[in-house]
Amino acid sequence: RRVSARLNELAEEYGLRVDPKAVVWQLAVGEGQRVEILKALYRDDSLLVLDEPTAVLTPKEVDDLFVVLRRLAAEPRPPRSAAGEAAMVVKGLVVPGDRGDVAVRGVDLEVRAGEIVGIAGVSGNGQRELAEAIAGLRRPSAGSISVGGSELVTGHPAEARAAGLSYVPEGRMRDGVVPEFAVEENLLLTESDTSAYSRFGFLRRGVIRQHCTEVVSGFTVRTPGLDTPVRNLSGGNIQKLIMARELSGEPKVLLVAQPTRGIDVGASQYIHLRLRAQREAGTAVLIISEDLDEVMSVSDRVVVMYEGRIAGSADPSASTREAIGLLMAGVSGGGDGDERP
Repeated sequence: RRVSARLNELAEEYGLRVDPKAVVWQLAVGEGQRVEILKALYRDDSLLVLDEPTAVLTPKEVDDLFVVLRRLAAEPRPPRSAAGEAAMVVKGLVVPGDRGDVAVRGVDLEVRAGEIVGIAGVSGNGQRELAEAIAGLRRPSAGSISVGGSELVTGHPAEARAAGLSYVPEGRMRDGVVPEFAVEENLLLTESDTSAYSRFGFLRRGVIRQHCTEVVSGFTVRTPGLDTPVRNLSGGNIQKLIMARELSGEPKVLLVAQPTRGIDVGASQYIHLRLRAQREAGTAVLIISEDLDEVMSVSDRVVVMYEGRIAGSADPSASTREAIGLLMAGVSGGGDGDERP
């Protein structure tokens, strides 16, 4: 009776209604899947593997199945601490494009400490120009950017970094590393002139070697050695190297553009794990990605850009892929009513 009562309770809670007196072999395929999901829920399993779950289902059964799966995926997420104060504030930002046009049109954006905000959108809607403006690589024509309470005035990368911003660019080989330089040299690109690694104009080789060894090990960057040219590494390991360098400075704000583009599944999962770890450490994380699934799975809040403007925002745990997709296409009303960008 206790088992039956619990199964009925789960079936009602998740909308998985099945006749408890039916013989299993007489059930339709969709009903059989509901039974399997109920079994997993009853056992409190942490991993559910489905082999071609929609192959013989009707469109309505497919929709119903994915409603349940999305809910299940959202509920095992580990609880996180509440977001803190605003670590980065963008107001009325206008940024020119490469062809003399306006790429970013009056964007307001806020990212709080201990929060991951994902920017979704079809390529070419101002995401790249927004990232470059925040990082100090492209000068805005209007608006303001503040990091850690300090307004960035000069529009220079050094100013943004000094304020506490770290940046992982979308073009890792073009903007993230010097391919001909060694792993060690690339890890020190942003810190080689600091007192920790240089003295009286000379590099402290022993300190540098120890630091780089620890960073490579801590971020599981697979490389034959610290003297290996970065161009010889895989895309995933180059991305991990850039992440390692940018996080070693303990930033207040981490800006990551296209974090997993062109890398394998294992490296992608590792990058996502690191991003969540930075959030838990209190870092404000802003992700810009054209992969909607990535944005929805990693972010606490999703902001959509369309034609250089913020089209809307949504809570990924309470919204659907289709609703956010409508915002990406410029259709208003696609979000969940969360207007805070």
